[in-house]
Amino acid sequence: MIDQLFGSKTRVKLLSLFYNNPGRPFYVREITRKIDEQINSVRRELANLLSMGIVSSDGSNNRLYYEVNPKYEYYEQLRSIFTSIPVETNSVMEETREEDQIVKALRSAGSIDYAFLSGSFVLGSGTNVDIFIVGDVNKARLAKSVADLEAALGRELNYSALTQSEYQYRLGLSDRFVTGLLESKKIVIIDGQEKPLAHADVTFGESIPVSIRHKQ
Repeated sequence: MIDQLFGSKTRVKLLSLFYNNPGRPFYVREITRKIDEQINSVRRELANLLSMGIVSSDGSNNRLYYEVNPKYEYYEQLRSIFTSIPVETNSVMEETREEDQIVKALRSAGSIDYAFLSGSFVLGSGTNVDIFIVGDVNKARLAKSVADLEAALGRELNYSALTQSEYQYRLGLSDRFVTGLLESKKIVIIDGQEKPLAHADVTFGESIPVSIRHKQ
């Protein structure tokens, strides 16, 4: 039914991918893997969505990225359609809700208070950390979860994990790395913590190394 309404299954998958992951840029080959459609069909539909203003494009790292355009005239109406359909009744929606998949993978590693996506997930983020996590997690399970995400996304990911006490301690010192991450462009995917310390309420101190994994 929804395929007929929007013209093609590929277009429906693209709209679902973009509207269920606002602020998240995707490059063409990444899109073809995620929605399991032929690259020529994907390119054709992306061109159509771009011409209508539904998506926007931007080049970075020798790749052309596409993301949903929040300034599109009917953005809210389309987002309402593609985020209100129950996941259990539509496999397309389940497959394209990337944030849900990432949250599920991270939660399998332990109790997470706060997590956001940045780096390669957000154009112009200004950081190379892709996933930042605060909580009580098992490091081995977290490494396995991130490895599974890397396999699913087809690229390597950098992540940083802190306990709640480490996070508050570093905030209290205005650690440059942590405050820099918090000030970067990001997509918050888990936010169950108490109100964090405001940057204006903490004093400057010596920067402390943060537990982070960078893959070369």
